[in-house]
Amino acid sequence: MPIYEFRCRRCGHRFEKLCAVGESGEAQECPSCRAVGAERLLSSFAALGGSRDNGGSTASSGCSGCAGKSCATCR
Repeated sequence: MPIYEFRCRRCGHRFEKLCAVGESGEAQECPSCRAVGAERLLSSFAALGGSRDNGGSTASSGCSGCAGKSCATCR
């Protein structure tokens, strides 16, 4: 089940809740004011990837002395 972000229509409080895909915000209770009926918001998400071009060092870069791509070994 995904985590959705909601905003209470009564007090404006934003909260997250784990719920079924088809479940609407109308059935959600605000943890702040206890009003029923919230608006489901569109949320951004983060994904972790295995790309070497992510700006950080990787285990296979062969360099242990810098933060990645800042010395002759990493380039």
